[in-house]
Order: sequence, then structure tokens, then C-alpha cells
Amino acid sequence: MTRFAAPIAEQIWDMKYRLKQADGTPIDLSVEDTWRRIARSLSSVEADPALWEDRFYTALEDFKYLPAGRITAGAGTNRSVTLFNCFVMGTIPDNMGGIFEMLKEAAVTMQQGGGIGYDFSTIRPKGAPVAGVAADASGPLSFMDVWDSMCRTIMSAGSRRGAMMATMRCDHPDIEDFIGAKSDSARLRMFNLSVLVTDAFMAAVKADAPWELQFDGVVYHTLPARDLWNKIMRGTYDYAEPGVIFIDRINQANNLNYCETISATNPCGEQPLPPYGACLLGSINMARLVNDPFTGDAHLDEAALDELVATAVRMMDNVVDASKFPLEAQRLEAMNKRRIGLGVTGLADALLMVRLRYGSEEAARQTARWLKRIARAAYLASVQLAKEKGAFPLFDAEGYLASGTMMAMDEDVREAVRAHGIRNALVTSIAPTGTISLYAGNVSSGIEPVFAYSYTRKVLQKDGTRTEEEIADYAVTLYREMYGADAELPEYFVNAQTLAPLEHVRMQAAAQKWVDSSISKTINCPEDISFEDFKDVYLEAFETGCKGCTTYRPNAVTGSVLSVSEDSSAMRMKTARKKAGLTQHDLAVALDVNQATISKLENLGVEKFGKIEELASAMQVSAAWLRFGQGAPEIVATDAAEPRQPHGDVVYMSEPLDRPQALEGNTYKLKWPDSEHAIYLTINDIIVGGHRRPFEVFINSKNMEHFAWTVALTRMISAVFRRGGDVSFVVEELKAVFDPRGGAWVQGKYIPSILAAIGGVIERHMVSTGFLEGEGMGLKSDPQAQVVNLDQPRGPACPNCGQLDLRMVEGCMTCGSCGHSKCS
Repeated sequence: MTRFAAPIAEQIWDMKYRLKQADGTPIDLSVEDTWRRIARSLSSVEADPALWEDRFYTALEDFKYLPAGRITAGAGTNRSVTLFNCFVMGTIPDNMGGIFEMLKEAAVTMQQGGGIGYDFSTIRPKGAPVAGVAADASGPLSFMDVWDSMCRTIMSAGSRRGAMMATMRCDHPDIEDFIGAKSDSARLRMFNLSVLVTDAFMAAVKADAPWELQFDGVVYHTLPARDLWNKIMRGTYDYAEPGVIFIDRINQANNLNYCETISATNPCGEQPLPPYGACLLGSINMARLVNDPFTGDAHLDEAALDELVATAVRMMDNVVDASKFPLEAQRLEAMNKRRIGLGVTGLADALLMVRLRYGSEEAARQTARWLKRIARAAYLASVQLAKEKGAFPLFDAEGYLASGTMMAMDEDVREAVRAHGIRNALVTSIAPTGTISLYAGNVSSGIEPVFAYSYTRKVLQKDGTRTEEEIADYAVTLYREMYGADAELPEYFVNAQTLAPLEHVRMQAAAQKWVDSSISKTINCPEDISFEDFKDVYLEAFETGCKGCTTYRPNAVTGSVLSVSEDSSAMRMKTARKKAGLTQHDLAVALDVNQATISKLENLGVEKFGKIEELASAMQVSAAWLRFGQGAPEIVATDAAEPRQPHGDVVYMSEPLDRPQALEGNTYKLKWPDSEHAIYLTINDIIVGGHRRPFEVFINSKNMEHFAWTVALTRMISAVFRRGGDVSFVVEELKAVFDPRGGAWVQGKYIPSILAAIGGVIERHMVSTGFLEGEGMGLKSDPQAQVVNLDQPRGPACPNCGQLDLRMVEGCMTCGSCGHSKCS
């Protein structure tokens, strides 16, 4: 028996959370060992460790409470790592010595595995005079470039992936340069960017008033507020950045506004933090708490929820005492305020289980009720801890209860805080849970909707081959177990692609009311959303009480996913079938597929390749309507994809050919964004059987770091070419190489590594000489033209596993196949 609901869950545990010796030998022999390790570590600070170890273990058991990945991987390991996920660093002084002292602190923090947030608004703008040196300031963006390089250096040294957030106030003189920074695909790749938007600015936007850009009381420039707002919107419309943080609302609602001012957040935005503030995260798995799912008696076990929340709060409070900190200032900040961020995951699955459609008004009301229940239980648990262990050191009853969040809390909770104090200054936050959601059986992530009901994941085996496995959403799997594998999913099953953007906003606003920190959530927008409608999403987020807004609109720059609106082919296909008087079974028989396939087709609006004519006939509609007219994406099924042969005849040689005195060839210049020097490729061809084919390659670069591998690549590729035969696999192999540090956008296309870029150059040469018919043709498994599963959303290539399954989740690009995330 295994506790894991799916193979993906066990793989994630083994890869990211299982404690192992340096040589890879497992110390945690089972996931129960992992739970026991965490429980023992976090109970060690208790007066009765044995009692609390068992209670903590019970909370962890069966993935009911999910500490953040840093805690799960690090607690009880005696390793020099922090258990806190992310930090906001100190205020950056406006002088060279202070700036580079902050850079050093950032490097130390990232080296121990902490993501960081910074407000760069404190640095004087570009062109401002620098007293005493007769020079002008280079501006905050120049120093952000230095931070970006530092992050890449730390990451390339083998540490955890870098994750940074940079914020800038909407009235800083360099704000326009900040907004447009990501238009350069090679710049600030280690940063997420967000603009700190004030209430005054939003009022100016509504009134179409002028807006002053100033620093230290000096006005540098005045422009219409709407022009600046449109620039922010255009940046995120085109590049998914910058995000927007409603900073005044954050400070007004902050329980600690009497003793701190916030101007930055952690990399995903769910934790607005003061200088040296740390974010400590964990999630209640709502999907595990629903009784009688998918029936008229379905309900969330609220008593179990209250008990689980109380235990989770105690565990998280203990992390403050058990964790190491990169800097002493971070430790003091954490000890003085003891803020924690308890959130949820599996919310969308829980809503499905109680038969509510995510995004509906009733689902929003239910979400608000559940989140209020969690907030009440968390505050009362923290009050109980204060009675037992003492309130956080900076607690001031009157100041605390006068904050925006606590003013809305129930009077009995307020009275308990007034009477006894509270252990943790802030208690709730909804963080990205992409990886731990997979670990928990692929429950829906955070408060996000289900992204896809199921998809095929390619798993890399030890021998280098890949196997395929079906990954299904937790609620969908449970529904199929209850009602049969071919059961048609009810109408309330919706996913991220079929929801209107304003439905996403509705859910975020409903949750935000009872979350005292913030929420990491992505509002998915269709690619064809108009710019005006897109702007309305942000205005609605502001008007309905959200603390920030992050959107994702797939396009050529951000990467596309298959999106289907409710008014699209999926709904029309189902309607057409019903008008024709056909059941799903009838249609399955007509198309010679099983009924589950028809259900997938109708839920996602895609057709089975090679069966479009039959499908059109059965539904009494035209094939053109299915293929093109209503926007249903045409997907090539696995059994229909036949590899094309190279244009030239394949000539196999037992011995390599001698090199002629002269060969015809071409030289190509390849400029990689992160490389100081260009790479030059010379490809020479030979005529065999009347056809031109590649014979040798020379790869050269002035960058000495490239010398060894370019020489090796030159010799190996040339040796392969001289053997003859179908050498197109060289292109395949090179294009399939994915750099774990990330690839780059080159001419609007994501290239996963510099080796993949070299493969692309060789492929284009083969096309130009007629050896291949076209890009992606003649390749058996071109990673940029591979077969897509019927219900698999397709995004950019993942830099970790290479799958075309990156999507924006909770404010961060996350791989649905392996769980890789820039931010976790």
C-alpha cells in the first residue's frame, strides 16, 4: 500500500522532499518517515515533545496539512538552510556603499535558499546629480541589472533557483523605464516586476488628472495618469509584467501598520513584508476535508477544519524558533512579530466536490465562508498560544485592533485578542502550491481553478528514454472512481481556460477579505481579449478589494496554451451532438473510440485527428466548422503522426568518406542573450547521389568558457555527418537539450539552451540546402513540434524537464509536468 494518490506524487516526493545522504541513498524510506521527521523537528521546541510530535504527525498524515516545500525538505535535516521561503530585504540606501552592502546581504540570503523582494524606489533616478563626484546617477535599473547578474551567479553555482521581486512606486521618475524593462527578453530574467500603485494614482487615473513623477520632493516630470496606467497595462498585456500591487490598501489593512510600513513583497506577491521580513508558509488541503463528495450531502467537515488549523498554526509558530536565518536582522524581525502565512490548496477541487462551479457567485460566497472559518480558527489558535507562550514582542492591543483587517473580524475574536494578546502578528496568506499540490495527489493549486482535468506527462527514465503517464486532477479521479471511468463530467466542472477573467477576479476578491496578508493568484485571460477589456480586469480587482493583480495572456512572447472559452467549440460540439439526438455512447460507437474520449473532446473542444469528417457527419455539421470555423484547435493524435523522411536520399556508408579538397558551405552567427561573445558555426556540405548533405561542422567562439565543449561538439557532429545515413537526429538531440538555468527568448521564440540554438542553426541549414523539407520536418521527435495529448494544455518549454507545459500559476511560471517553478 502507498499513501500516494498518483505516481507523480511519489516522484515529486523522491525528487524534492525525501531526505537522502550525499550519495543519494535514501534516509526517509517512506513518506511516513518524512512526516515523522518534520513532526519530530517542529515538536522539539515544545515542553512535551512526544505529545506534540504525534499531533503534528496526524496533521501531516495523508497530506491534510502541507507545510511549504522548504519546511518539508529541510526540517530535521541539520542542514544549513532556512525553513522560511522568502524574504524582503532591507531598505536600499541611496549611496554606493549601502547599495552594495544590500547586494551582499541578498547573495547570502539566496545562497541559503531564500527568495528575495526589494523596493528599488529608494534609489535616485537616472540623471540625478550625485553630490561630490560631479556625475549623474545611473538610476535604479542599472543596479537591478547587477542584482540580476548576482542571482544568475548564485544559481549557476549549484544553489537553488533564484527568485526575486523588484517593486517601484508609481511616482518614481524612472517608472516608465521600469515598466518597459522586460520588453528586452535578455534583461532582468531573474526578477518578477511589480508597480506599487497608490490610491492617489488610481484616483488620478479615474479623473484623467495629471501625475507627477518625483524623488526627494523634486518633480522630474508630469504626465497624464491615464498615459502611465496604459503603459503599465500594455506591458503586462504584452509581456505578463509588470504586476500591480495596491500598496496603500496593503498598509491600511496590515495588522502591524502601527509599527511598520510595507513597500515590497516576496517573489510571488502573497506576502507583503517590511524590511527584513520573512514569509513562512503552509496550506490546508481542502480537498481532503470534504465528506460525501459529489452528492447532495457533500459538505466540508468544519470541526475537522478548525482542529487542523489550530495544529497547523502551532507547527508554523514553532518553525520561527526552529529555523536558521541567513541574517541576524531577519531573525530579529521574525522573532519580534512571528508572522505566519497559513493558506489553502485544493480549494477548486473542494468546490467541485460540493457541486459548485468555480467562479460562480455561490462558489465565491462559499469560498468567503470557508476562508473566514480558517481565519477565525487561526486567530483563536494564536490567541491560545499567546496565553501559553506569550504574545509577539511588538504587540500593542489598540494599534493592532485598529487595523483594516482586524476591524472586520468578529467581535469575540477581537475581544480575545484584547484580553490575551496574540502570538502571531499575521496568520493567513495564500501562496503558490504548485509542487506540493502535485505531491498531495495533484489537487488544485492554492485558490486557482483546476488547470486541466488530465494530461500526459513524459517521464525521463534512467536509461534516457521517456515513458508516458496520465496525470489526472484529484477531484476528477475521485469522480471517475465513484461513477465510472466513462462517466460524463457534470456542468459544474470548469477549468482555468474556460473561465472568464472577471470570474477569476471574483474568486480572488472573495478570498482576500479574510486573508490578512495577500494572495498569489493568476487571472487567465484569452489571447484575443481586447486591450480595453484587459484593463477592466485590473480596475475590477482594485474596486473589489484585491491587494494586487497578476494576469497571464498567452501570446508569442509569453508562450501559448490551448484556451477554450465557454462560448467556444467545446460547448458548441456538445450542443450539436444533443441537437442531433446522439448520446456520448452513440458518438463513441460512430467514431470507434471509447466514451471517455468523447467526454474529453467535449470538455476541451478538440478533435481526434483523422476523424473530423466522421465527427462532422455524426453531429450534422460541416468539417470546416469543426476544424476552423469555431476555433477548435486541431491536435495531432499520437497514432496519426507519421515522421517525414529527409528530402534527399538516405545514403548509408560503412566507412566515412574522405574529405574532398573543396567543400561548399555557409557560416552563421549565433548571439546568445547571456553570452558576451557570439558563436560562429560553419557547416560544409558534400554532394552524394546528386543531393547536398552536411559533411562537417566547425563551431568557434572567443569565449574561453565555451572552448572545450565547442571543440568536442565540432568533432562529434562532424564524425556523425561523415558516416552518412539519416543524420537529422543530430538536430533532434541538440534541440532537446534544456539548460536547468533556463533558456532565452530569441526572435520571439523560446529556445531552451544554447545547444538547442545550435541545433536550430543546423536545422535551418539543412532546410536551406534541401536535406530537410522544412523546420521540424524529417525529425522523429522535434521538441518544438511534438505530438500533443488531446487534453494537454501546451505552453513554453520547461527549463528543467523540457516539456511544453509551462504556465503562469499563482504569479509564477510553473511546469505542470515536473513541478519546476521559478519561485519555489
